[in-house]
Amino acid sequence: MRACKRVVGMLAICCAVLLPCTGFALDDSLRDRVKERMAERRTASGQAESVPAATPPGDHVYTLRHGGLERRYRLHVPTGYDAARPMPLLVALHGGGGNMDYQANDKFYGLISKSEREGFVVAFPNGYSRLRGGRLATWNAGRCCGDARDRNIDDVGFIRKMVAEIGQRVNVDSARIYATGMSNGGLMSYRLACEMADVFTAIAPVAGTDNTLTCSPARPVSVLHIHARDDGHVLFEGGAGPAAVDGAKITDFTSVADTVAKWVQLNGCRREAQRTLETAGVYCDTYSQCRGGAQVQLCVTEDGGHSWPGGNKPRIGAKPSRAISANDVMWEFFSRR
Repeated sequence: MRACKRVVGMLAICCAVLLPCTGFALDDSLRDRVKERMAERRTASGQAESVPAATPPGDHVYTLRHGGLERRYRLHVPTGYDAARPMPLLVALHGGGGNMDYQANDKFYGLISKSEREGFVVAFPNGYSRLRGGRLATWNAGRCCGDARDRNIDDVGFIRKMVAEIGQRVNVDSARIYATGMSNGGLMSYRLACEMADVFTAIAPVAGTDNTLTCSPARPVSVLHIHARDDGHVLFEGGAGPAAVDGAKITDFTSVADTVAKWVQLNGCRREAQRTLETAGVYCDTYSQCRGGAQVQLCVTEDGGHSWPGGNKPRIGAKPSRAISANDVMWEFFSRR
């Protein structure tokens, strides 16, 4: 009788572990909890991952586990890196439907080249994707976007863990950690400013406004917002434009003006802006006298649509503005922090 009970118990375990099994199925959330519990048991038994090895200059791809998921990121360490001297870290977030490889492609965004010229480490995390290769990924930026939002993926927790791990791999200057992002990645950078103000000193979203659900930053965070007047996805005046994807996967985007006003208030800045740049096709307004030495700056291009100023765009649509380089403007902004 006792042997029979053992057999029944073993069969039950098989049905719980080997999928599919007749009459049994684990939904994704339960599967994630099972994986997380197994990871916890490995940690408790002394099988936790060792401290990451030092990372030499070059391009690297790493995987970490968070929230029951395998998350990946690319890391570029410039050739001038000296382990004895801390370097700034830039976290660059791809747009919705993109991935880390696309954001790290120098032909489109030029961030690797900028890293080499200015001397900073740049990380390209991959958003949540149901596809094995991580393509068509999105970020849970609050009210947007896609599966990451709908499944309430903990992207903030993932990025916090990634930044901490990078700090073990390279000598990062903790006072100079910044974030930027394109579109959904820009939206996500606002969420990082809201929830990781203890980590990020400044952000520079491009073509993505603040669509967070709540925002109570622990300290002032400097914000540089870059947007094209003719953006057909995230409309300058608010809302989703005609070029945007399935409306159920996005949101009624906050306007640029409301986004900037929110951060002027959060940072306690003077409400009157100073025009700090005005040239053909672009202007920049700066809000100063903010708490903690922060700044809020808005740069608006007249054309370029939903794109990265100074970059290249392989898809159809407006060509990126050449009036400014997003990389040059943001690094000059970051360097003042």
